[in-house]
Amino acid sequence: MPCGAFAATVGALQNDCSIMDFAKLTAAQQARLAKLGIQRPLDLVLHLPLRYEDQTQLYPLAEAPLGGAALVEGEVTSCEVTFKPRKQLVARVKDDTGSVMVRLLNFYPSQAQQLAVGKRVRLYGEIRRGYFGPEMVHPKIRVGGEVSLQDALSPVYPTTAGLAQHQLAGLIAKALASTPLPDTLPAPLLHELGLPDFASSVKLLHHPTPDIPQILLTARTHPAWRRLKFDELLAQQLSLRLARAIRRERTAPVIAPSGALAAQLVGNLPFGLTGAQKKVLLEITQDLQQSHPMQRLLQGDVGAGKTIVAAVAACQAIEAGYQVAMLAPTEILAEQHYQKLSQWLSPLGVRVIWLTGSLKAKEKRAALAAAEDGSGQLLVGTHAIFQASVTLHRLGLAIVDEQHRFGVAQRLALREKGGSPHQLMMSATPIPRTLAMSFYADLDVSIIDELPPGRTPIVTKLVSDARRDEIITRIAAKVAEGRQVYWVCPLIEESETLQLQTAVDTHAQLVEELPGIAVGLLHGRMKPDEKANTMAAFARNELQVLVATTVIEVGVDVPNASLMVIEHAERMGLSQLHQLRGRVGRGAHASLCILLYTGPLGDTAKARLKVIYEHTDGFEIARQDLQIRGPGELAGVRQSGVPMLRFADLEADADLLEEARATAEDILAHQPALAQPHLDRWLPGREALLRV
Repeated sequence: MPCGAFAATVGALQNDCSIMDFAKLTAAQQARLAKLGIQRPLDLVLHLPLRYEDQTQLYPLAEAPLGGAALVEGEVTSCEVTFKPRKQLVARVKDDTGSVMVRLLNFYPSQAQQLAVGKRVRLYGEIRRGYFGPEMVHPKIRVGGEVSLQDALSPVYPTTAGLAQHQLAGLIAKALASTPLPDTLPAPLLHELGLPDFASSVKLLHHPTPDIPQILLTARTHPAWRRLKFDELLAQQLSLRLARAIRRERTAPVIAPSGALAAQLVGNLPFGLTGAQKKVLLEITQDLQQSHPMQRLLQGDVGAGKTIVAAVAACQAIEAGYQVAMLAPTEILAEQHYQKLSQWLSPLGVRVIWLTGSLKAKEKRAALAAAEDGSGQLLVGTHAIFQASVTLHRLGLAIVDEQHRFGVAQRLALREKGGSPHQLMMSATPIPRTLAMSFYADLDVSIIDELPPGRTPIVTKLVSDARRDEIITRIAAKVAEGRQVYWVCPLIEESETLQLQTAVDTHAQLVEELPGIAVGLLHGRMKPDEKANTMAAFARNELQVLVATTVIEVGVDVPNASLMVIEHAERMGLSQLHQLRGRVGRGAHASLCILLYTGPLGDTAKARLKVIYEHTDGFEIARQDLQIRGPGELAGVRQSGVPMLRFADLEADADLLEEARATAEDILAHQPALAQPHLDRWLPGREALLRV
């Protein structure tokens, strides 16, 4: 069958109206299903079991395995409610080979009736060794014996409050029976990839036969699992490649100046650019000369020199007569950029404008006017730039720092400020290769993989909170040497108020314990000018110790600071710890990062602290973070608007990701009609997803 005809047949079957009608479900049922992400019959088909119960084999009581789940049957010989040590229903069930005690710690009258003396019951659950012999606590109970055994494993589905397991299983069974499941991929391609067909894969995963080793199902390595994971990865790859193709059809300004302004900036610098910075700038320059919008992600570890690369790129747009907008997620970081860019570019005659939500009315009016009439050539600010009141005269380049903190809506709003400007997104949170291949597949990626010369390596130490006094002594010694110190207080249970109180208390304690040493305080509730004044005082060494909340996580640059103390490090994520550690080690002095922790530590906290202690390479830290946390929480993938993965694991399924990438390229190049039916199945309504 020709590719187009094959795709048309698949699409017609997928849109067949004879399948299960969702409209017949009650509003309450639909709301509960929506909580599980189920809004159509095919979503029910793709709602796969968490685990399975094997009720295909009936064991005599004497032969039932201890410590594992088993199906047994017998007659109730006794049943009573006892009150010691607590109220519970206790029954004994016997067969010809032995007996088992049944305990229900919380029970309804109907369950007492199920276990009435003389009734024959079938029980499923774990059999443990109890004080009075084998016992089952809260088994599944079915009244009546000699019922035929199931011929497949029983699925246990993820569900939600108000939607019982048997109700969900019934809905899924109906959907499986009535929903057409044509294959979106032709048989020759499946044969080449060694994958089974879609319909049999889905049906097997809902009702696997008992001869299939459960380890293949729970580890998700069975060929049926691999087929669904491949399909999911392929849909993601197709959507991102289509988004990239659509974006390339837009028109962006061709920016090809002589390069004199950029050369002047580089010539004025007290340092030279590294080889990695020059390589990345060449890639950006080539992108700016194209007539379609650049979408480049600039990665670099903490302190790699991304800001100067952004400044040189800005010079190219400004020299060509365009405006540049630079966005940062926090006011502190935005102000750092404003100060640094003004210092570099103002002597070259470039007018740098500062725009944040906290500006006074008169200053804000002046900034908005400069943005609108074009006299403001470089606009630096926070999300305030997205506001409707901001009009840009001729936006040619948008630079987004810490891009993972901005969602799709903000990036779309920025694009609407200036048609289709070129976009340079910067991230100091390194993105592991598998994540870049999947969630960032629609972007061009540049990596600054070389630190500027003269940076000293940072030594990391793990110290128990019980040794806090020793840390105070070390701080005093560092200050006596002329160095400066950060003391960072953590976010406590997502509460800004608690975090603030911790910082205030710590500040008061350090002021008392470090007489003669100026200790400053910086937190998110301070007014912008107070924050700016505090940071400026620290930069001038008027403050020797700065107690701060995690507002200093990114961008803060004080080369004389050589000691970082992070309190309750066990509560922080790896990316945040790595970013905070990067605030020191920026000068020629030996630097130290002390991670204070409070025991006992959980397994995840131990794993995180072990990684940050053993590694300073941001990319290795990010790779291990991906293993610990998964992609959804890493690098702002949830905010990015890219479809999340339900089934595939980027590390475990790296081989499938490679195959999905190659297959997506091949389909779009040679069989483009196959793409839409596949996207309709996996990403309904999101086939036009664009990374903006």
